[in-house]
Amino acid sequence: MKEKWTGERLETFIYSRDTIDHLHRYAIAKDYIKGKSVLDIASGEGYGSNLLSRDATSVIGVDIDSETVKNAAKKYNNSNLKFLVGSADLIPVDSNSIDVVVSFETLEHHDRHQEMFFEIKRVLKKEGILIISTPDKLYYSDKRNFKNPFHVKELYKNEFQDLISTHFINFQLLNQNYIKGSSIIQEDNDNQINEIFTGDYSILNKNEVLPLYLIMIASDNNFIKQKTTIFNGYDIIDKELLSTFRKSNSFRLGNLILSPLKFIKKCLQ
Repeated sequence: MKEKWTGERLETFIYSRDTIDHLHRYAIAKDYIKGKSVLDIASGEGYGSNLLSRDATSVIGVDIDSETVKNAAKKYNNSNLKFLVGSADLIPVDSNSIDVVVSFETLEHHDRHQEMFFEIKRVLKKEGILIISTPDKLYYSDKRNFKNPFHVKELYKNEFQDLISTHFINFQLLNQNYIKGSSIIQEDNDNQINEIFTGDYSILNKNEVLPLYLIMIASDNNFIKQKTTIFNGYDIIDKELLSTFRKSNSFRLGNLILSPLKFIKKCLQ
């Protein structure tokens, strides 16, 4: 069956900047989950929950789509990992049972934000931590004159901060942006826009890179703050280029020409 992608829910056959951005978020989450019970809200295909289960004591992936949950459970069957059907505002998990809640690119897909946070606080232990991300409406939509058809309610940075501060005492706000094969996550400050230089022997240019995504780490207790991190995505880009080449007419023609030789070689082995 031919694999199809809508452009929104990330699948493991996709190699793109979305892959790099998503993997980077799960990478920083690993700093907080060793030996912990983890809840991944809107776990989707399940690759993220699976990655977290390698370090966590237990991981529960929750997604609203029953078919997606069924496929994830079949694909990732680690003993400390399970997938449940549920929504962000009605989480099928016991109260005070989770050490770390992870939720990446979920908020913008619904408008029940307060209800979601009441549920997060309910399932979290007293010393629990939330790691959550969402697009920054200013840079993701307004500045680019872009509308994502899958998004119901995007937030500006101040709205995201207000939502977090209503429910948590301590938090750290991070920005995430993408620069030609690498993702950068750094602490938010007044100078949000990175300046990147390009050029050659004849001309030098300065370009701005917009921080499209906001990431918040929050807890009622103190926690270790994140430093600036970089996810080198060149392996992902290489796979993307290879995948594109394999779909090209040149590759198909070459494969057709070589197929008789491959058959002969197989028969002689």
